[in-house]
Formats: sequence, structure tokens, C-alpha cells
Amino acid sequence: MVDNKHVASYKIGVIGLAGKWSTETLADEVEALTGFRCIIDLGQVSVDLAAGSVNFAGHDLCQFDALIVKKIGAQYSPNSLDRLALLEWIAQQGVRVYSDPSSMGQLVNRLSCTLKLQSAGIPMPATVLCEELDQAVEAIRGFGEAVLKPFYSTKAVGMVKVAADDSDLMDKVNHFKRNNAIMYIQQRVYIPGRDLGIMFLGGNYIGTYARVAAQDSWNTTTQDGGHYAPHEPRQTTIAIATRAQALFKLAFTTVDVVETDDDNETVVFEVSAFGGFKGAETALDMSIAKQYAAYVVEQLELAS
Repeated sequence: MVDNKHVASYKIGVIGLAGKWSTETLADEVEALTGFRCIIDLGQVSVDLAAGSVNFAGHDLCQFDALIVKKIGAQYSPNSLDRLALLEWIAQQGVRVYSDPSSMGQLVNRLSCTLKLQSAGIPMPATVLCEELDQAVEAIRGFGEAVLKPFYSTKAVGMVKVAADDSDLMDKVNHFKRNNAIMYIQQRVYIPGRDLGIMFLGGNYIGTYARVAAQDSWNTTTQDGGHYAPHEPRQTTIAIATRAQALFKLAFTTVDVVETDDDNETVVFEVSAFGGFKGAETALDMSIAKQYAAYVVEQLELAS
């Protein structure tokens, strides 16, 4: 890795949201290395295809050496794919984008991520995809308990826990169906108090933190009272997470997994398009932003 010194020849922008902790922290670390700071909100750019320029706050992003993508919007949506397509076009103009936009695009949509993981034989919870209400109810009854998941969401937003014996099961499924034409129904995996964020930088394993569930919550997200804690995963768990993230070739990512109590099984929920910084900072006193900024500068130096 590079030393913490100015590499003034590099113009590196951070794609994110001003005021958000992870975006600001990453921009701080880029500035510490390069002396240059620019946080870019993709909702505020102007693209001139004829001129071959992408303009933001007086900057032409096509003249940057690199862009690091932390956030492409406040939440995932089909619009996220449009913004990633724009980043892919910027990359075609010679700007290095971390991570590769086409790889991130496979992860923003939960369906495409799941299909790729399943095709590679990565262990995941049993999942049913369907459009008919009766098919959905049949799947839930077969699972006993399930979680209905939107294609575009993070941190359990929009997810609904259902059970075969719910008296209002059809109403819950029908309500979910209103905003989800294709329903993603996943068998509920019983989490032994925590699930894990297994982190990779440049494809290399760098650490694991746990999200510990609040006592009265069915999920582990901090929004629902969960908290971060250090964790040492099994070597088999690291090996599975390594296989999962390698499918997407991301610069930085977190693989969400659970080590179940059943036969020491490891189950993968998803691979993150952008990866979180807070868990490592809180549980491990590890600055992912610092490591990520240094990694990007190192990649630029190797390519020069």
C-alpha cells in the first residue's frame, strides 16, 4: 500500500452523498493522499454525449483519473441501474471506476445477484420466484416461515416476515405484490443471534464483523436495534465468502452470511455492491476508507 502522503498528480472523485458519514470519510482519506477532494452526487451531473463530457460543479468527470463509488443514491431502485450505466460510459472514456459498474449492476438488483450465486453453487436459503398469489402462498406454506424481499433494497427495508399459519397471510402477500410484480420469497433462516459481514479489498479477505440482533427483532440491522461486534468466522465460512465475492470482481465488498447452528452450515444472503464501512470501524477499529483510498492510488500507480 502507498504511504499516507500526497500523490498530487491524481484526481480522484468520490461518488456519494455529501453529509453521509461513509462518503465524507472516504473523501477525507482521498484528500489526505492526493490533496484533491470532490464528492459527486450522480443526481446532479450533466452529460454531454456529443462533447464526451460529464459535468459536475465545474468539473468534467471524464478528465478524472478515477472515481470511487460509495453511494449512487439514497436508496436502491431501477434508477440505480441507469446511473451505473452512466458510470460505465465514463469508464469507457478512460476513467478508472471502482468498483466496475457492470459488476455493481449485478448486485444492485437482488434477483440478478441471487441467480448468479445460485448458478455458482454458493449455499443460500431456499428461494422461490413467482408472480401468482396462490403460488406465493404455496411456497410460504412449504417453507413454514419466509421473508418476502424487494429486488431493490438494503438494510431489510421493505422486507416482510411471513408464516404459513398467519391468519392474514393472503393479505400480506397481496400487499407485497402491489409493489413487486415478481415476488422474491426466501425461506427464513434462523440466525443464532448474529449474522456476519465478511470484507474483501481487491479480492483479498481483510476482516469480519458481526451484526448482533436486538432481543425483540427478527433481523440484525442497526435500524432495528442491532449492533456491531468483532467476530472470528470459521475458515470454511471465509472460503465460501471468498468464492461468492470472486464472481463479481469488486474493488471492495462485504459478503453477508450466517453461520447457522445446524451442522456448522454457512449460508450466504448476498454480496454487497458497495460494502459498508461502519461495521469495521465500530467493531474492529478498522478504517476501510483509509485502506480503500490507498488501494485505488496503488492501482493507479501500477497502471501508470
